[in-house]
Amino acid sequence: MNDPLRRLFRNTLAALILCAALVWLCYLFVDRPVAFFVHDRDFAQFSVLKWLTYPPPILQAWTPVLIAVLMVRRIFGPFRRWERAILAACVTMILADQFRSSLGFAFGRYWPDTWIENNPSLIRDGAYGFHPFHGGPAYGSFPSGHTARTVAVAAIVWIAHPKWRWACVFAFAAESIGLIGMNYHFVGDVIAGACVGGIVGAYSARFFGLQ
Repeated sequence: MNDPLRRLFRNTLAALILCAALVWLCYLFVDRPVAFFVHDRDFAQFSVLKWLTYPPPILQAWTPVLIAVLMVRRIFGPFRRWERAILAACVTMILADQFRSSLGFAFGRYWPDTWIENNPSLIRDGAYGFHPFHGGPAYGSFPSGHTARTVAVAAIVWIAHPKWRWACVFAFAAESIGLIGMNYHFVGDVIAGACVGGIVGAYSARFFGLQ
């Protein structure tokens, strides 16, 4: 294992440990108070918060088209750096969402509020906790797929084009505010989603030669 990969692996372990600690603290002290605070003040009435959650699934829906266009473009010569970054972002978004789906099944967490197929939730039923390997959309709150996809793409941009790091921070902040403000996710879900997206993005950037 060469030094860059060893360093990346060490950073991955550190990120996972930090994420686990933060999620546990949120589970005990933050998630419920924030969810009730958001609900009691009816933040969901502000449509702008809902709009902030739209970009990840819309962008993912277009990733196959972008990948196909890039494959045709590759016929005419090697990719430039920004083109490799777009390809990496497309692949990374799909991978991050798949990781999120697998982890969602493994952890089986209730949602903050009732949104999907009459799901049990903290706000409506007082349901709170994890039910590992339960399966079904009613138990898919953890980690946040929207955050995972957002941070995965942001990680590619952060590494490949440092001058756009401000946009990465803005995208993460906006997405987090939308998800928590609409009570779509707990704070801990967002932290875990960011960890998943960041790790997938970091490895993808190395795989695509952007580091």
